[in-house]
Amino acid sequence: MEVFLEFFNNLTDPDWIVTHGGLYLLLFIVFAETGILIGFFLPGDPILFISGVIIANMSLSATNPVLTLLYWIILISIAAIVGNFVGYWCGKYFGHRLLKMKDNWLFKKEYIHKAQEFYEKRGGGAIILARFLPIVRTFAPIVAGIVEMDFRKFALYNIVGAIIWVGTLVTLGYLVGENPWVQRNLEYVIMGIVVLATAPVIVKLFTNKKKPVEAPAQVEEPHEV
Repeated sequence: MEVFLEFFNNLTDPDWIVTHGGLYLLLFIVFAETGILIGFFLPGDPILFISGVIIANMSLSATNPVLTLLYWIILISIAAIVGNFVGYWCGKYFGHRLLKMKDNWLFKKEYIHKAQEFYEKRGGGAIILARFLPIVRTFAPIVAGIVEMDFRKFALYNIVGAIIWVGTLVTLGYLVGENPWVQRNLEYVIMGIVVLATAPVIVKLFTNKKKPVEAPAQVEEPHEV
């Protein structure tokens, strides 16, 4: 347990990530969080932001930092896309077994039910919005597979969502990564990033409710003379 907590804490340290796998470690974390059931606890949003910070520090010696940024964004986006495809296929072929599993400290059917409710409210757009919601982004593709969402439709939302999610957070980390204040307060900045990435979606879910449809007014029939 201590080893797990130490590993989790080190995921917010750019220097530790660089010395323990660098880009390969980042690709695995993004893939695992978006494609493997037990990866829901991994910090996807902070990892993307830290990726940008690492690229910003690398750009000091890079000949073309913009190409380096695009290269990382493309690879990480591919990892996120493949992860969601794996989640979709797992939901499609093993969904009935997941729903029969008993709750434990690692897995609760409540997670799937929440993702299913979120998916039913937002349809295909849920695949995009779920990218910015921890835990939900792990189970949303699984639920899409369980309900057998049209694969071409899922693929479109999956690709668009991955590019938006990865592109915005990695670019943000890249733009502010060289700032001395950001480097000194990286943990607080990461917490703020998670709140900013999650809050708009949560607010929209609670405020964008359908208004009740008013019954049409009854037309009075003309009285006979």
